Amino acid sequence: MKPLRMALTKGRLERHMVELFSRMGCDCTELTDKGRRLIIALPELGLEVLLAKAADVVTYVEHGVCDLGVVGKDTIMECAKPFYEILDMGFGRCRFAVAGKKGGALRDGYRKLCIATKYPRVAREYFDKKGMDVELIKIEGSVELAPLLGLSDAIVDIVETGATLRENGLEVYEYMQDISARLIVNLTSMKMRKREIERLAAGIRKAVTGI
Repeated sequence: MKPLRMALTKGRLERHMVELFSRMGCDCTELTDKGRRLIIALPELGLEVLLAKAADVVTYVEHGVCDLGVVGKDTIMECAKPFYEILDMGFGRCRFAVAGKKGGALRDGYRKLCIATKYPRVAREYFDKKGMDVELIKIEGSVELAPLLGLSDAIVDIVETGATLRENGLEVYEYMQDISARLIVNLTSMKMRKREIERLAAGIRKAVTGI
């Protein structure tokens, strides 16, 4: 039977997964010394692993070219695609937050506020629930620049330690939601290869929790 295929988010989540696979007794040499290879076999786990940008991990799992993926909850919330989310991986922890200039406030009378963000879907849902009509501006780079340049009243972004905000004269106005890395599974794969996926997920869960 062909191995399960898992898409991993490049960078920090990738490094966490290498550590986790090692705890599961897997020799990760092929993954750490992959060179320019795009798909790496981990036969001890019955896996083929590919590394991709976070949004692409979701796309590969959604369309079934990968059975599983590991990606941040932030990407899951922003993409809003159909798949199963079966495990909180316990790493990559941070929070969505609304932030702006120090001493500022989220509300400013009856004026419509402008919010800059990399996550317009997440921001829109949050402010709709609060009953606030805001203008959203999509920013791809350093979203902290927007309030500093007067482009926006505040930002919605991921905050881990808050150091970047503080160094740029910004502060958190409101925390929105905790986020972390999650294990996701394609809908069809979960039906067709349920036993294999559950066995792998159980091994991952044990490596994550130590139980």
